Amino acid sequence: MKVVLFCGGLGLRMRDYSAHTPKPMVPIGYRPILWHVMKYYAHYGHKDFILAMGYGADVIKEYFLNYNECLSNNFVLSEGGKTVQLLESDTQDWRITFVDTGVMSPIGERLRRVRNYLEGEDVFLANYTDSLSACPLPDITDHFCRHNKVATFLCVKPNLSFHVISLKNGGEVNRIEHIKNSTVRINGGFFVFKREIFDYIRPGDELVNEPFARLIAEKQLTAYRYNGFWASMDTFKDKQQLDDMHAQDDAPWEVWKTSNTEPIRRYAAVAI
Repeated sequence: MKVVLFCGGLGLRMRDYSAHTPKPMVPIGYRPILWHVMKYYAHYGHKDFILAMGYGADVIKEYFLNYNECLSNNFVLSEGGKTVQLLESDTQDWRITFVDTGVMSPIGERLRRVRNYLEGEDVFLANYTDSLSACPLPDITDHFCRHNKVATFLCVKPNLSFHVISLKNGGEVNRIEHIKNSTVRINGGFFVFKREIFDYIRPGDELVNEPFARLIAEKQLTAYRYNGFWASMDTFKDKQQLDDMHAQDDAPWEVWKTSNTEPIRRYAAVAI
């Protein structure tokens, strides 16, 4: 299946890092978070990407046009530098379609503008480019298949340091608890869509607002509950935490580093 990735965010809360780097290109370690998201999907066999770009599209294009696998992989140099043999490869078998979907377009509109590049795809994947997870992708697609709805997304516990407050009439506090201990869940991305999703999107729509409300009204939206690792990179502090995890080789989202290929075999057996 093709994978649509929303790459148009301004990343205003990341401006402490750089005023000129689009959010998808903010690095974790020495690769941009966009690469980490793409590598996750490639691990499960989905290597045909559509990048719905907006702000900083030129930076994203230049990164991949000048991508040098030798800088991020082991290789053998011989004959005085005339021969370079890569020992691993990142993007050699990836297919990437770069689409300018407008600097100020909301996500629903970005998805609508890449519709023509999804011809022949009855089902496709989509995601933000600032969220990472260790959730096995086949678990999400299995859920999608079992419920046979138009759309499914990952439903996660928020990684926030806030408290949820329940109030009685008049403002008396009834209950207060850390958000991680509450029943509150948020949209974690990692969408699976039938092509019919485009019947629910109008020009200028934000994806989660109007289209999802229409899906809910027709009972065509499901969420897959996941309690494992999920993190978003919304602020510079988030970036620092992900950098630290990567530096300590404790990055759960790097599912491609595991030797277990069972999720790939399971997914191959799923009929969608």
